[in-house]
Amino acid sequence: MSNSLYETLGVDKSASSEEIKKAYRRLARKYHPDINKDPKAEDKFKEINAAYEILSDESKRKQYDMHGDSMFGGQSFHDFTQNQDLGNLDEILRNIFGGAFGSRSSSGFGGNSFSSFSSYNGFGADLDTQAKIKIPFDVAVMGGEKQINIGGESIKIRIPAGINSGEKLRVKGKGRSIGGQRGDLILNVAVESSSEYERNGDDLTKELNISLKTALFGNKVDVQTYKKPVSIKISPNTKPNQKIRLKGYGVQNRKSGIYGDLYLKVNVVLPDISNLDDNLVELMKEKLPQ
Repeated sequence: MSNSLYETLGVDKSASSEEIKKAYRRLARKYHPDINKDPKAEDKFKEINAAYEILSDESKRKQYDMHGDSMFGGQSFHDFTQNQDLGNLDEILRNIFGGAFGSRSSSGFGGNSFSSFSSYNGFGADLDTQAKIKIPFDVAVMGGEKQINIGGESIKIRIPAGINSGEKLRVKGKGRSIGGQRGDLILNVAVESSSEYERNGDDLTKELNISLKTALFGNKVDVQTYKKPVSIKISPNTKPNQKIRLKGYGVQNRKSGIYGDLYLKVNVVLPDISNLDDNLVELMKEKLPQ
């Protein structure tokens, strides 16, 4: 028994419904007349869809598996489709399988129009449009809105807090349009760098400048964070590059909702010796260890 329908879709006879659907989508995207301008693409597209109409229906597939190409008057399925006007696929299927088939004007076989087929059996997903978007560092951390222009259309999108480079945002109904059906816009996110913060997953690091006096003798220092201003205690004898951890002051994880940490990297700012009291300078020269 010939498996010509399966050969048309490039799948095995044992293929699952999902495998058949995936093969169909791939081929339909390749040969759709609105995309492929080769004169032979239209006939190939008809053949693909006729095969899928049968193999995607469990009862019709069983009948085909049982009777094979004898259902097409002894011809192979390929020869059968080449000798048929598939403008009215419903009528052909009715003659082959019997019973009533509802009108399928959305399948794109009516007349010579194929554009409306883009939404049929999930093919609309192939209308998705890919684009790149750069998001300011602060917006990526805190979330917000951003206005973008895609194909001459201005679109306002919502940026979720905690998004990172490499993630994708889906904007429903803003992709390519064929035959009145429209796919989605898929935005590939790149987060801009920050002059103030470094990000590692959900954790943030920023430099904290403190005076020499504060480093030596300790003090309280006010720090601005994404959550709120905080006052932290600097211990005496704090060393340069020492890190101070503020638990829960980092980036909110998009999945868990848990905040990462903020690490303050200490930078001790040395005074300009020319601005110091002369007696202090002399005392420091005398008393400071080498």
